[in-house]
Amino acid sequence: MDWKEVLRRRLAAPDTGPQKKKNEQELKEEEMDLFTKYYSEWKGGRKNTNEFYKTIPRFYYRLPAEDEVLLQKLREESRAVFLQRKSRELLDNEELQNLWFLLDKHQTPPMIGEEAMINYENFLKVGEKAGPKCKQFFTAKVFAKLLHTDSYGRISIMQFFNYVMRKGDLFPLCLPSLSGSQGGLWSVLLCK
Repeated sequence: MDWKEVLRRRLAAPDTGPQKKKNEQELKEEEMDLFTKYYSEWKGGRKNTNEFYKTIPRFYYRLPAEDEVLLQKLREESRAVFLQRKSRELLDNEELQNLWFLLDKHQTPPMIGEEAMINYENFLKVGEKAGPKCKQFFTAKVFAKLLHTDSYGRISIMQFFNYVMRKGDLFPLCLPSLSGSQGGLWSVLLCK
């Protein structure tokens, strides 16, 4: 059989095959099915060696629209609970006085001029006695931040106490960014 003859017959005969009977919607569905099939085969063909990438958390959630009243209320309530929890973590005056007395009691000699100093061992002892609210300040990272050029490896009690006070004072500056205003990057950086 000649190819020319087959092509002529094919072109001359009206096509009543399944392709002509399908409407546009069915064609799009078939196209989508084929696409997902080939895409999943292609995607599955590459093996991801790191399982961590399968569980990347979502990091951005859009703000609820004005007509989504339930989502807005949920957002306001979660923000209020967060702010209450954070404000409970702040030290009150009595706890600050207790911290100062503990730091003064555990100072490490010799003093540098008028400035009392504390070494890391006594720093950790004060951290144990100060209570759970103060625990966040008694870390090696904080000690290393405040450690300068003391030949005995100590930090200034006054500098540490001022550091704790500043951290407590900076929290209210974070409130604009937590209250839902946009562009609060600077206040978020302050709170770190």
